[in-house]
Amino acid sequence: MRRVVVTGMGMCTPLGYGVQHGWSQIKESASGIRKLDGFDIEGLTSKIGGQIPETGDTDLFPEKVIEVKDKKKMEPFIQYALIASKEALKDSGWQPQNDLESQRTGVMVGSGIGGLDGIRKSAENLEKSPRKISPFFIPSCLINLASGHISIKYNLKGPNHSVVTACSSGAHAIGDSYRMIAFGDADVMVAGGTESACTRFGIAGFCAMRALSTNFNDNPEKASRPWDKDRDGFVLSEGAGILILEDYDHAKKRSANIYGEIIGYGLTGDAYHPTAPSEDGNGGYRAMKMALNNAKIDSSAVDYINAHGTSTPLGDEIEFNAVKKLFESDLGKVHMSSTKSSTGHLLGASGAIEAIFSILSIKENILPPTLNLDNISDGCNEINLIPHTCIEKENLISLSNSFGFGGTNVSLIFKKI
Repeated sequence: MRRVVVTGMGMCTPLGYGVQHGWSQIKESASGIRKLDGFDIEGLTSKIGGQIPETGDTDLFPEKVIEVKDKKKMEPFIQYALIASKEALKDSGWQPQNDLESQRTGVMVGSGIGGLDGIRKSAENLEKSPRKISPFFIPSCLINLASGHISIKYNLKGPNHSVVTACSSGAHAIGDSYRMIAFGDADVMVAGGTESACTRFGIAGFCAMRALSTNFNDNPEKASRPWDKDRDGFVLSEGAGILILEDYDHAKKRSANIYGEIIGYGLTGDAYHPTAPSEDGNGGYRAMKMALNNAKIDSSAVDYINAHGTSTPLGDEIEFNAVKKLFESDLGKVHMSSTKSSTGHLLGASGAIEAIFSILSIKENILPPTLNLDNISDGCNEINLIPHTCIEKENLISLSNSFGFGGTNVSLIFKKI
């Protein structure tokens, strides 16, 4: 099989617009969690979230990327994907120059919920009259239209695909794109995840499940606190992350800048519960083990784990115990953190955002911190969880976990090159 490398990256997150801006915020232990704005939060038990602020790379601000006439044709999750793709493709220096190159360049962008608020608005319009439904309603909300719009804008005629696996969507999109290139179905893939569920409708849905943090409404930046004793649920966020994946020989031939190599991909199912992870963590354990086997390395080779780590009372410890089981003889060597402590949980975009942070960790030998880890939960002391501030440490190999509703689990492994 062919080797697959990362040659470009783009993102917009609650930390702002642009990869370098977002990474600088991570290194400065900044939080993107704030009081929710732009819609009525009255009656919501969780009044905080990770919305995208107008900070960072001004060339990526929506008005610089999305034409006014096109906004009504696409829900925000599509817009975010286009913004992140613009940065990633520019960063990679790749633009097909002929029809063959277009046919060998594909797109795979996932989302967990897609145009959730567009569906709500159209349902309200339907109550008034069927004639109130916009002709743009369906194509603006369909999840695969994120991939579709990127394909159209950049004339990418290779695999045009999408992934919907809840909070694992972005990671699955990267892993599946990696396989498409490895098996020869494409030379270049635009891969990642996008999400825009940070609305009154979306927040209310997760509040009804009692999944969100509610104890930090007056202190938002303290709400996302993986493995801390005071954690009380995740913080819903929005944004997109896009990676340009490329056949190694193809990248070398055009002298592309290479950030790192994807060497492992594991994916499993819990077969347990629609929303709760299996208490024994077996699904996550097997995903990590499969990724290690796929990469042909053992656990001792991994320097850093970017955990799924959502800040839920149940999920954090289950993931910790799965890591502990797999890395039992290497717990003193490996470091693990959750960048969701900075960004909140971007659902289907999380895996892509965290893949970017994992790759930059390798590139710069800096391990991102876990914010708000003031009182580590009992039983979570055996691994260095990098509390509060990043640390400088050689990082040759990173593993990134993403787990989702429905019992879907993904592990990706990246290597310095």
